[in-house]
Amino acid sequence: MSSTLKKYENFLVKNVSTISTLESSLRSVTWFLPGRFKDADLASEGLSAILHVSSMYHDTLLARVVQSDPHWKPILPTPLHTRYTRAWSDKVTLYKWAARSLELIRFTQLLVEMLLRRKVSDKNRWRGIVFLETVKMILRFTLLKVTTRPLLSPPIPERDIDPASMPPSSTHTSPTLAPTSPSPSSPPTPDHLKNNHIPLQPNALMLTPAPPARADTSVEDYLLPKALTTSSVKPSMLLMKPMSSPLEWLSECIYIIRPLVYASMLSTKKHEGKALVTAFAMELISRSLRRTPSHSADLEREEYARRDRDILWYLLRGSVWETYSRPKVEAVVEKTANTPIIGIVSSLVKDWIPLVDEYYYYTAP
Repeated sequence: MSSTLKKYENFLVKNVSTISTLESSLRSVTWFLPGRFKDADLASEGLSAILHVSSMYHDTLLARVVQSDPHWKPILPTPLHTRYTRAWSDKVTLYKWAARSLELIRFTQLLVEMLLRRKVSDKNRWRGIVFLETVKMILRFTLLKVTTRPLLSPPIPERDIDPASMPPSSTHTSPTLAPTSPSPSSPPTPDHLKNNHIPLQPNALMLTPAPPARADTSVEDYLLPKALTTSSVKPSMLLMKPMSSPLEWLSECIYIIRPLVYASMLSTKKHEGKALVTAFAMELISRSLRRTPSHSADLEREEYARRDRDILWYLLRGSVWETYSRPKVEAVVEKTANTPIIGIVSSLVKDWIPLVDEYYYYTAP
């Protein structure tokens, strides 16, 4: 088994560009499958789950290959999210496996719900959903206990290497990776230039000085993005401050248990009508109790901005979707159905509307 895995890893590294292109193509196909044939939604989600799980393994392998090669290093700085999550994954084994398990559930939860919907009763389907949300809550609390910091999504490092431009081996050059030491010899002069003794006359545009104000502005615009920030020099595990006050802990705990409360209320007919209002209220309470990050806390501000954007998903949930959003979406789809190019997008949206109605995990928090 280990030899087979080793052969696959060698095959992946040697053909990483082709595999990356194949992953991207198949991922695009999953958007067009729903509504095309019977159980197309199941086939689409099954393919999507396989791609996500395999990509997670590929990302781990590619990062290990690059880190183990002392002759190469990334030209672009590593994103803050990747630095933070990779540091915790490398230092704390519990964090690594809890984060990977959480992502594995997130990649496959919709596929599990589709299978449950076809095999068991609706009541047992909701029991399965509540069980998944319970496991996810336990994993999130595990991450919270390990880090004592607000949770990031996703909790694992994202791909920060372009697979299409990775070198097949450490002896070749790469457009995205630079050698740690300069080349020992300068490149040879091409043969067609060796006998060229006539100097090239400079162009008149090159001799014209640029306006001083414009030159200063262009220099500033060039240098400012490259200037070091506080986050650039911080240790990776300190890119987020630990939570200190009880209100900060309460805010994060409310945010973690919110999906389980929402799923539990939807699973019972008695509280189904209040589920959306309760989850939205918990979202707002968590938002009001959380701390205000400082200007130098770039990673924390990015995470809170993502959470604020996710509030828009409530337009696709519960009674808001049924009475407000869906009628408007259907009206737009009908008006643009015969419009060139836009009509293609309208047909895709029309095929996806029933899936939002039938499955919890399409728009779950």
